[in-house]
Amino acid sequence: MRSKYANVRTRVGAHAFASKKEARRYRDLLLLEAAGAIFNLSLQHRFRIAVNGVEVCAYVADFTYTEQPSGQYVVEDVKGVRTALYRLKAKLMKAVHGVTIRET
Repeated sequence: MRSKYANVRTRVGAHAFASKKEARRYRDLLLLEAAGAIFNLSLQHRFRIAVNGVEVCAYVADFTYTEQPSGQYVVEDVKGVRTALYRLKAKLMKAVHGVTIRET
């Protein structure tokens, strides 16, 4: 069965990714981590988005990591299509957590 956006699920080691593009970015991030340019690489980190104590939704980042030497925490999403739901969650992440999602 063909996926909605024609992406091809791809495995890298023990990890399965929604697309070839996401898998390729993971390989790049592994190289950056090995070189010491980033650390604390994490996959599929879940952020709770709550307003006035009520959980509205959750945003699941493709990758999170910290850049060297700046120490900047990065929340990254590999995008092929910027859906309306994604755009809304990106705005909520900025409003609730103060996080601007880096799109690749």
